[in-house]
Amino acid sequence: MFDYRYHALSLAAVLFALALGVLIGVAIGDSNLVSSAKSGIVHNLNSEIGEARHQVGQLQAKLSNEEAFANGLYPLAVHELLNGRAIGLVFLGGSSDRVNSLVRTALSGAGASLATVVAVREPLDLEGIARDAAGTRYAALASSTQLVERFGQLAGRQLVSGGQLVSRELLSRVRGSLLSAFDGQLGRLEGLVLVRADPSGMTPAQTEAGLAFDSGLLAGVAAAGVPVVGVELQGSEPSQVPWYKSKGISSVDDLDRTPGQAALVYALAGDRGSYGIKPTADSLLPSVPGGAPGP
Repeated sequence: MFDYRYHALSLAAVLFALALGVLIGVAIGDSNLVSSAKSGIVHNLNSEIGEARHQVGQLQAKLSNEEAFANGLYPLAVHELLNGRAIGLVFLGGSSDRVNSLVRTALSGAGASLATVVAVREPLDLEGIARDAAGTRYAALASSTQLVERFGQLAGRQLVSGGQLVSRELLSRVRGSLLSAFDGQLGRLEGLVLVRADPSGMTPAQTEAGLAFDSGLLAGVAAAGVPVVGVELQGSEPSQVPWYKSKGISSVDDLDRTPGQAALVYALAGDRGSYGIKPTADSLLPSVPGGAPGP
């Protein structure tokens, strides 16, 4: 007797086998397709990487040649531009051996000398300065921002001009509490390089006192007619160029590059502007060499 159930089961088995075969075939086909696509992508990526490496090599060689050219040209570009001038270096905050060395190198190429290097403690030790200044009006320094600014003016004038005997004696008394580093001797300077550390982290009162002293210092230097240039390295963050601009002084934001050292020399010789590679710069270098060589 013919059994329809048996016939249905046989038909279902055939259909299942057929579907399984189709799935296996598709899977095999997809695997081949994926493998082929993968090989093509890898080949294209390897080609692009090889081309990129070639371009990087060419750019590095070009950059090395340009740096060698700039280094060779530097002595000619700044030769005797600051001949015989004594220059000072002031750190407002922590000092830096690297900046010290870069400034010294830039000046020596232009015939100048780094005569004085000082680092002002920041935040200011107002209590210590007031104690060391006992018997003078600056003994009340800790209670008057205006007095702090006047003290900064005194320090600025003394730093670049030698000042009067009374001023020298006062600054000699407070030097330990005012300065964290001192190298050289106080005497007449014909240029000043300024390096300002990031003041963040200080209390509002410490910040106010620091700003008053810094403003006074620059006012005292300006009153003596001495050019001031603010500098920093190309990687310095946050940049202090906006602060330099707010004080009306020239600046260089890439002292660790040959163009930056040249810009420093030109700025000390009389050019004014913001030089370097950061968005705040007016140009990489002064457009026209400024200032005649010194005596």
